[in-house]
Amino acid sequence: MRTITSERLLLRPWHDDDADFLLDLESRWEVVRFLGVHPTTMRTREDALASIARRRAVDHPIHGIWAVTTAADGRLVGNLLLKPIPLSAGESTDEPNDVEIGWALHPDVRGQGYATEAAQAVLSDAFSRGLAKVVAVTDPGNHASQAVCRRLGMTHLGRTTRYYDAPLELFEQLPA
Repeated sequence: MRTITSERLLLRPWHDDDADFLLDLESRWEVVRFLGVHPTTMRTREDALASIARRRAVDHPIHGIWAVTTAADGRLVGNLLLKPIPLSAGESTDEPNDVEIGWALHPDVRGQGYATEAAQAVLSDAFSRGLAKVVAVTDPGNHASQAVCRRLGMTHLGRTTRYYDAPLELFEQLPA
């Protein structure tokens, strides 16, 4: 998987050495509470290593799940994904699956613009590689991620149940 850079950030593949950070990040309810339909906190370092292995298994020229680090010192600050989004039961399409972008940052670095900067870098990279559209879905109560979507210039399309078998706020971004 490729590395993507921005002014302040380096998005790189996850390494086993990142397991302690990932465990710290995803063992926090405040971080995972909006991740997925049935969020759960990570409990063990072995869970973190297994999750890192799954993240590294994404082998695609555009999609990925990146560790977000500061460019200046390589400090881990979060996670960013760009991957096909699962449709809800009963939903079908003749087109390839939509691709979603999502992020989770450590509470110690929130409010510094890292989510927006990391997402913008990945969107720019994906669109330069020919991706035609990206969606983001948020829990209706996840106002912080909705604000990031708006800062990215994503269009809010309203509430949908098309993905993850749950009512979610849907945002869309097309290439500029």
